[in-house]
Amino acid sequence: MNLRLKVAIGSIGVGLVVLALKYAAYRLTGSVALYSDALETVVNVASSIAALIAIWFASKPADSNHPYGHDKAEYFAAVLVGVMIALAAVSIFQAAWRGYLSDQSIIYSPLGLGINAFAAIINGTWAYVLLRVGKSSRSPVLVADGKHLLTDVITSIGVLLGVGLVVLTGWNRLDSILAAVVGLNVLWTGWQIVKESISGLMDEAASEDVQDQIRQLISNHGNGALEAHDLRSRIAGRVTFIDFHLVVPADMTVNTAHDICDRIEQAIGNSIPGAHVTIHVEPDHKAKHSGIVVL
Repeated sequence: MNLRLKVAIGSIGVGLVVLALKYAAYRLTGSVALYSDALETVVNVASSIAALIAIWFASKPADSNHPYGHDKAEYFAAVLVGVMIALAAVSIFQAAWRGYLSDQSIIYSPLGLGINAFAAIINGTWAYVLLRVGKSSRSPVLVADGKHLLTDVITSIGVLLGVGLVVLTGWNRLDSILAAVVGLNVLWTGWQIVKESISGLMDEAASEDVQDQIRQLISNHGNGALEAHDLRSRIAGRVTFIDFHLVVPADMTVNTAHDICDRIEQAIGNSIPGAHVTIHVEPDHKAKHSGIVVL
């Protein structure tokens, strides 16, 4: 079992523990804001399950129906996570509105607040793990899950401070207002995750820094070629697809041109994990005298 799958399974377990803690905190205090915080954790668990399924599917090798692999499945899961987050925000708004109308008082419970704070610490630690593993393995769904948890931590801190203010001021409706603020924060997080995931589904190009690195690698390792042009790239989960045209002397043998291509592909693969390189070799009369000049 690879590391991404292990972390995805761990996320489900962590989410269930945190959900139980936050619900206990809500029961001890009766706070609508703490209830909204617990409700967001339900989405955490659901999104972790979606992430696990997506990572399992994305890990399958390429086949005849999917010759470029299954990595984009993670983007679909990330979009689903964003949609579920938005639905959680709607539920939070409903709870906040009911609490505001009822003007229900909350119970000051140091144990309840302490339990919620402990849950936030667990979430913060696991968010760090998700972001670190997600970025190192280039897993968009783990990164999305990590960002969501990080937002959850910030939300929990704000809720705890707000509940403290409710106790100090006696203004019960502040609890519902805080819940609504939590909902807005959750909604914003969902939108950001959906936006980033759609960029991946739309074959977004590699960053300018990565493209500059590719150009430099072609220039440094393309000895014997004349130039390279029409460089294109697109990212699909862990894989970066790269293709370009390589101009060589018209009298160069196929073997020599092939050796140059192998050298470039190896250099790019060593520097950019998950790179999938396609090179179209052209004779010198196809040169555009622009693009990448081979050193």
